[in-house]
Amino acid sequence: MFDPSGNDPISPAMQDLLKLFGQDLAAVKFPDVDRGVLEEAAARVKQKAEEVARAQAALEAARQSLYEGQEALLQKGQRALAYARIFAEEDAELSAKLDGISLPRPVRKAPRVEGVPVQEPQAVPGEDAAPRRRGRPPKARASAPLFAEGASPEAIAAVEAESANGVLHTA
Repeated sequence: MFDPSGNDPISPAMQDLLKLFGQDLAAVKFPDVDRGVLEEAAARVKQKAEEVARAQAALEAARQSLYEGQEALLQKGQRALAYARIFAEEDAELSAKLDGISLPRPVRKAPRVEGVPVQEPQAVPGEDAAPRRRGRPPKARASAPLFAEGASPEAIAAVEAESANGVLHTA
């Protein structure tokens, strides 16, 4: 069978045969096969290919809807789990049951490749289970050179060894 990944579901060889029956063999009729029979069969194949394309588009829309529903459920589940953990702070048995539940982090947006959402791997329980730090990240400090110009690690070590109280002198 011909792979319908291209625009035309009819193979090039079959197109050549249809062209031949449309021109050089147009007046020739074989039992059960002639130009009209071949053209009618080709038209049915094209119609079926259009039906497949519509079905694939519907399937893609259904998959996207399912993905969005799963993401919404995951977000609600995470919120419910957080509330339940607060509620169960005084109940050790319930807290233990809730601690056994590890939901993956939601994916912000699924990257799309050729119309198909790419599923990112789900988090493995226990892997990266620590909660994220809250608040503003610390400011980045300008890094100073490790050794001043002309000072080698050996020279600094020698100065440090000579120091009576172990305070490092600047070179």
